[in-house]
Amino acid sequence: ADLPLASTTYYFESLDDLIAKAVECNGNRDLAVMRGRVEDVTHRRRGRESTVDLLLDLLVGPALISEDCRERLISRYERFTACARRPELREVQLRLRAQLDDVLTEALRRSDRDVRQEQLRRLVAVVDGAVVTALGQHDADLRALARAMLLDVVDVVAPALDRPDHVEL
Repeated sequence: ADLPLASTTYYFESLDDLIAKAVECNGNRDLAVMRGRVEDVTHRRRGRESTVDLLLDLLVGPALISEDCRERLISRYERFTACARRPELREVQLRLRAQLDDVLTEALRRSDRDVRQEQLRRLVAVVDGAVVTALGQHDADLRALARAMLLDVVDVVAPALDRPDHVEL
């Protein structure tokens, strides 16, 4: 940031504090983008494919993944690894994860889906596993891999509500 080292000790108690604030700042930025996307979602019954596409918009990014989006995804997974290595980051990651669960819950509710809190981890784990696999293989279409995997589980993890008066889109 081209700032003197002394300025970091003025604003942060330690290097660990600076890292924790950076992780939280980046996580909050990602969540703000997700919340904005969910705010644009109308409440209607969505079919399996539409629901998966919405979840991928939130967890992976747009259908055409730019290099910038890819770098943000890599950064997100590096934050997860950093949290595993640095115990002081776990609390930050737990707070971010709870907020992510809230965003996903709202997206699924707006899709007329049964939200099972205990299943949200499963849903995210499927996407995370597919994305990390694709990143590791330098797969250009990591969203397609995540989509294929999520299509297999979304109706189990977040089944459509049984409402005969709704038309599935």
